[in-house]
Amino acid sequence: MSTPPLAASGMAPGPFAGPQAQQAAREVNTASLCRIGQETVQDIVYRTMEIFQLLRNMQLPNGVTYHTGTYQDRLTKLQDNLRQLSVLFRKLRLVYDKCNENCGGMDPIPVEEETQLIPYVEEDGSKNDDRAGPPRFASEERREIAEVNKKLKQKNQQLKQIMDQLRNLIWDINAMLAMRN
Repeated sequence: MSTPPLAASGMAPGPFAGPQAQQAAREVNTASLCRIGQETVQDIVYRTMEIFQLLRNMQLPNGVTYHTGTYQDRLTKLQDNLRQLSVLFRKLRLVYDKCNENCGGMDPIPVEEETQLIPYVEEDGSKNDDRAGPPRFASEERREIAEVNKKLKQKNQQLKQIMDQLRNLIWDINAMLAMRN
């Protein structure tokens, strides 16, 4: 697209309006684009909730006299929210397109490979006995971690005892020095 993402998203390049600042403003990284996209989605949800709130408060035209000033005010707010929602969706589309453009060279990991990356252990051991490889690996790793944690607790206990003994020794030395003076 020929439109820079920041100009389209409604953000100004900042107080530095020089050519270098404009170039830096055009080179936005993907993480900040994702943050802008997340904020845009939150704005879309907020505007949508406002629209539903306004629609819920509006009365149906069932012949009952209705204050026209209030009706016109709510109708104006509703139309404004709908316009803003349209702008936010266009902004989100621009952010999405720019993120896809920035991540064009990256290959997504297929779902089949994702399941092989993280071993999954089910609580019931009778399920899926044919896939005993990865769960056994995870349980062995969990057992090793538990052993390391147990040893670490023992070492921490020993260190605490040594620190207590040193504290008592220093206390005794300080007491003897105070007695001598």
